[in-house]
Amino acid sequence: MTSPVKQTFPLGAQWPTIDPFLFVAHHNDDYPEGREDLSPAASLSGRDIGQDFSAKDGWSMYHGSKVPGFPQHPHRGFETITHLRRGLCDHADSLGATARFGHGDTQWMTAGAGVQHAEMFPLVNRDIGNPLELFQVWLNLTAVDKMVDPYFTMLWSDITPRHIAKDSDGRLTEITIIAGALAGHEAPAPPPNSWAARAEADVAVWHIRMDAGAEWSMPAAHGDDTRRVIYAFDGSSVKIGDQTIDAGTGALTDASVDVALRAGLDGVELMVLQGCPIGEPVAQYGPFVMNTDDEIQQTMADYQRTRFGGWPWPTPTPGHGRDAGRFAIHADGRRENRH
Repeated sequence: MTSPVKQTFPLGAQWPTIDPFLFVAHHNDDYPEGREDLSPAASLSGRDIGQDFSAKDGWSMYHGSKVPGFPQHPHRGFETITHLRRGLCDHADSLGATARFGHGDTQWMTAGAGVQHAEMFPLVNRDIGNPLELFQVWLNLTAVDKMVDPYFTMLWSDITPRHIAKDSDGRLTEITIIAGALAGHEAPAPPPNSWAARAEADVAVWHIRMDAGAEWSMPAAHGDDTRRVIYAFDGSSVKIGDQTIDAGTGALTDASVDVALRAGLDGVELMVLQGCPIGEPVAQYGPFVMNTDDEIQQTMADYQRTRFGGWPWPTPTPGHGRDAGRFAIHADGRRENRH
């Protein structure tokens, strides 16, 4: 019997991925209590402020100098999918949209022709720690969609479907369906110009949590050309068909067949990305992803000239008050509120 595992690889700060995806990062920070200004109630001594990816004391400031996170920066030519399992993120962008989301929410942003945005991590708890865990996935756009208008949508936790499977011994596997469909559940619609909006693209983004020893059969993908990667990022191990991989390992698998999964002795958490490849040339320079080097040069010139519409906020790190709650205000003024 042929193993469904085609290739394995270690997971580092950025995880290897496959077309149509460009980038995957997993941030897991054990932030301390927050001050009144939502900054860490701890010394920042010994950190390279502005470029702190040190994980010192279990957390990083990233590009933030007061509140952790990623201040104002540009993107063009692809999409970001930001899924927060724990903690909060304050979003603001050059369209005038803003949001606070977290605790299982996902923000899906089409950068398209160009957008600036900021993603800051407010430490709202004063008396207890502020753990944060997020995944950010970059999904490519086709050449015909790279210059569409920017767009963002919120996939709130309460509208994100979850499928719970129980094996013959009562052990549970829970799948959060961020994109795609599974077992009769379908994720909320992605942005309209997303590769994931095309049924033939067969895009799926799933988070899977398996009890210790749990067994579950992952169904085959629908597309003949679909590719699938399974990332084991926490727990002990998972057996994929006949091959066991430890946590901290990714596996490129055969998406055309059902695959039996069995969690190790301490359970396991997985992230699954799948999709049909776009199959176009990729030219990338930092936060810009186009098809040719000439287009990258034009993008850089466009950004220098237009700043992708400018920045309507008084600071590169806009945020919201401690008690703001979860909400989104879109560029057209439409507001969404969550408790």
